[in-house]
Amino acid sequence: MYALHKGGAAIKEDMVPGKQSETKSFLSLSQFVLTSGQLGQYALQKHSKISYVEVEILDAQTKKQICVLEKILPSFTIADIKHKFHKACPQWYPSRVGLHLECTGPVLKETKVIKNLAASSIITLYFRDLGTQISWITVFLTEYTGCLLIYLLFYFRLLNLYGMEDIDHCSRQPVVHLACICHSLHYIKQIFETLFVHSLSNGNTALKKMLKGCAFYWGFTIWMAYYINHPLYTPPSFGNRQIFPAVVCFLVCGAGNYFTNVALVQVHKTGIKNHFIRPTYNPFTWLFKLVSCPNYTYEMGTWISFTIMTQTLPVAVFSLMVSLQLIFWAQRKHCKYQKDFKNYPSYRTAMIPFIL
Repeated sequence: MYALHKGGAAIKEDMVPGKQSETKSFLSLSQFVLTSGQLGQYALQKHSKISYVEVEILDAQTKKQICVLEKILPSFTIADIKHKFHKACPQWYPSRVGLHLECTGPVLKETKVIKNLAASSIITLYFRDLGTQISWITVFLTEYTGCLLIYLLFYFRLLNLYGMEDIDHCSRQPVVHLACICHSLHYIKQIFETLFVHSLSNGNTALKKMLKGCAFYWGFTIWMAYYINHPLYTPPSFGNRQIFPAVVCFLVCGAGNYFTNVALVQVHKTGIKNHFIRPTYNPFTWLFKLVSCPNYTYEMGTWISFTIMTQTLPVAVFSLMVSLQLIFWAQRKHCKYQKDFKNYPSYRTAMIPFIL
């Protein structure tokens, strides 16, 4: 009897856990089915709660509201805002839209992200019309091609500005031919760099700036070409001793400007921003050891050499104006390099070694 009772107990103990496990599985499955709808609704609610930003755009001059852009994602850039603004106000093309955080503040770059600008869910931007825009590549090609053609018109005397009598009785000095060759090579190089070296396809500027640039460069080219190609033009005071060294310096500075521009473009294309530009194996880039903007140094040297070569007042004035502009750009870039790189060499100057 004991054995049977013990065996029955054993059989009973073996059977109970199985039923309990089946019951637990059934209850778990039932609970999952009952709660799955609630979980789906919770997930849907969580997914639907997307934080949008509302962008209010005001006129920078009148402070009047132009429009309000709703449901703007924080990941949107200023470029996206411009396209949204264009849809709301079709008369304003994205290329001529300038957006500011403050009325008198700088124009926001198109790569700026909204979440880095908005302190709350509502952000106010100020609109300013930048005017008709034109690509930088068009600006430079127009300026450089104009300078090249204008000088050649005076060199070949196609405009007949000097009078036939003077032309018949006066012969050209050799320096006039050298000046034309150097001037043409300079602007052909500039056109080549614009087309094949520099990355300017995404940049735009106002049309009025291009007109100002053309007026400046074309005006000085007319002034220079008129005097250098004039029948009564006299060569430099020291003759060939002054001309040939100036020509050599002109060519060296032109080559140096080209190779430093190529080095700068190659560094920018790599996308590496954690180190500053250093000299390469090319000797023309060794000037990077002493100055931050050797391309500007070579550019200034080019026009100073042309001034010495031709010894004319118009070229001297143009060289001075260009040099002042280059010094301003170089100092601005030099300060930016010092700010961006803590280990930037202290012995480097902006443009002129050990001086400026």
